[in-house]
Amino acid sequence: MRLLVLGGTAWLGSHIVRDALERGHDVTALARGESGEVPKGAEFVRADRSHPGALDGLTGSWDAAIDVTRHPGQVRTAVAALGERVAHWVLVSSCSVYADPTRFGTDESAPVHPPLDGDVMRDMEEYGPAKSACELALLSGVGAERAHVARVSLIGGPGDWSGRGVYWPWRFAHPSNPERRVLVSDADTPVQLIDVRDLAAWTVDAAERRIAAVANVGGETLTLAEHLDVARAGADVEPIAVDPEWLQARGVQPWMGPRSLPLWLPQDAAGLNSHSMALAESLGLRRRPLAETLADTLAWREAHADVEVRAGLSDDDELELLAELLQAD
Repeated sequence: MRLLVLGGTAWLGSHIVRDALERGHDVTALARGESGEVPKGAEFVRADRSHPGALDGLTGSWDAAIDVTRHPGQVRTAVAALGERVAHWVLVSSCSVYADPTRFGTDESAPVHPPLDGDVMRDMEEYGPAKSACELALLSGVGAERAHVARVSLIGGPGDWSGRGVYWPWRFAHPSNPERRVLVSDADTPVQLIDVRDLAAWTVDAAERRIAAVANVGGETLTLAEHLDVARAGADVEPIAVDPEWLQARGVQPWMGPRSLPLWLPQDAAGLNSHSMALAESLGLRRRPLAETLADTLAWREAHADVEVRAGLSDDDELELLAELLQAD
């Protein structure tokens, strides 16, 4: 198969390229090249899709294209320039397209955000509408019979610079205090983490098999407590569960970001990681055990301790919070 990957040097894109090469496919990757090098064996076309004529260096035709962009204008440009030269399209979208974050068990029939009115996603507040616009641009441009849209949940695994999937296995392995206490949220939040390698494999599967569907693609649905139990991996630590309101009153953020406890969500967004994966599973979605993903993620973090990750509590933050909490008791 001749495969075009639009964005093949960053985290997910590089895994897609690598997976396709391992299957023996002929891969062309178009990217700026600022996030790393394209895996060896792929043809690399350096281009910035935010600039006019960025796709002019692409010649020939492809059996499939996989696009990971979040900018609707880039999808429209790709469809206009390459639509007749690509037999099948795969778009990596997001479950953030769904309009109601409080709804549990959302399937693909649920209402989505109105599409972003513009070509460029300016900030993360526009992420859901931007991905909605990307989907619309692809499906209206090439037709539903020539496209697969993967609405992805939380992505984790080796290389997870976001810190959402990294923080817990790292914290359980590296407590901030000699007593080996670890501060956790007692929120009853669902978590659906899919390994970046499994997601990459799914996009290549969809390209090979020409899957034509809009489908939620993510990990098995677990409670936060179940996810933390897997992340703990039998470590000799004492989890200290705290009410989310207590945490938020002290400036601890949910989900991700600095001074956060990753993966827990406030009640008004608790449905964000509870989507139905039934369609993708019926189409053959394969996922490795979460324990393998988190063990490999920890190993990656141990080997790249200098890499800045963008979520979690610092040791000092956790020590301060534990001291206040235990003093109150």
